[in-house]
Amino acid sequence: MSPTFASLRIRNYRVYAAGALVSNIGTWMGRVAQDWLVLTQLTPHDSTDLGIVTALQFAPVVLLAPFAGAVSDRFHKRKVLIATQSALAITSALLAGLVLGNVVQLWHVYVLALLQGVATAFDNPTRQAFVSEMVPRERLANAVGLNSASFNAARLIGPGVAGLLIAAVGTGYTLVFNTGSFIAVLVALGLLRTSELRPSPRSSGKGRIREGLAYVRHRPDIVLVMVMVFMLGTFGMNFQITIALMSTSEFHEGATEYGLLGSIMAIGSLAAALMAARRPRPRLRILLVSLAGFTVASTAAALAPSFWFFALFLIPTGLCALTVLTTANATVQLGVSPEMRGRVMALYMAIFMGGTPLGSPVIGWIGGAWGPRWTILVGSIATGLTVSGAMVYLMRNQQLRLRIERQPLPHLPLVQVTAREVAREIIPERVA
Repeated sequence: MSPTFASLRIRNYRVYAAGALVSNIGTWMGRVAQDWLVLTQLTPHDSTDLGIVTALQFAPVVLLAPFAGAVSDRFHKRKVLIATQSALAITSALLAGLVLGNVVQLWHVYVLALLQGVATAFDNPTRQAFVSEMVPRERLANAVGLNSASFNAARLIGPGVAGLLIAAVGTGYTLVFNTGSFIAVLVALGLLRTSELRPSPRSSGKGRIREGLAYVRHRPDIVLVMVMVFMLGTFGMNFQITIALMSTSEFHEGATEYGLLGSIMAIGSLAAALMAARRPRPRLRILLVSLAGFTVASTAAALAPSFWFFALFLIPTGLCALTVLTTANATVQLGVSPEMRGRVMALYMAIFMGGTPLGSPVIGWIGGAWGPRWTILVGSIATGLTVSGAMVYLMRNQQLRLRIERQPLPHLPLVQVTAREVAREIIPERVA
């Protein structure tokens, strides 16, 4: 078996990954259907209302993060996932029923988005940490990459299929498929061999939430990664809004073309995930270079002169964004102790996904006030400033430099310089 798919040798992970792929396809179909419902059926292409729906889905991830992480470290992760996936299936079924019954209203979408956000707040950190119970430590980075590959393979398939289904049978039946896809995960969780799992040490007693916050506060390396992920997630990865606005308002395309954009972007994301699965360990320089690449690619997408140029630039945008996320995820998971993993991953997911409630309404307002292109350009500016700030921090506090080396192949190693080299940069005449 190729090293890219090494974790699939493990039976439990193989079963879980199969169920997750089906669920991810349904999730992407559900997102496209929900956004299309809000933009075209419940509002007159109102980007602000779409931003509110997105914010309601992700706000609980921020508000409940410390508690959700403590729950993940306290209880059996498999049982927590069964509960959260069941809740997500129920909320999806309710929305599908309302749409098919022709009684759906905007406030229904608001309420159900909030309930889905609560379930997601507990699901995300548990699902991230559960991977380490199915695979050994030396394959954790590979499994993280394969999880991202599954998510983005689904992103390649889901939006395109959703666009075709919406055009053919409407949003209601598209949401029905999303409801059914959660059953695949529940079946997979039921088929796992619990005797082959490697449960992490479970925390007990009081102060678990404070302990997790203190642990992260004293890890500047993890804090730096979380800052970069926060800026990308808050301002750069509002694709749920930006792609919808560019497709409908800027280029005046229909549901099929809108769904196609998500699939095209997933080409780059899937490629990045497969490359991440081949890396034995994450590296900080990959994180910095890919964030800089996202700045350039997203700027090009924002300035694209036509629909197809915009679609083309989404490929490198997706590749760079997913490289940042897989590298950051693996860096955090491998860098923390097992008994703290659930709480740290809850904070990580809160910072990444929870930035959306802050950014989505702002991005939606910018789209209405300045136009769709600025919804992307704001993210490009923010991520560009983040890369610059991270480099300044590393140069001042860690004595790290990003150098260009041409042999044997051109690459950018991140190296630690000596005190003498630092002094030569500051006062070259004295050191010389």
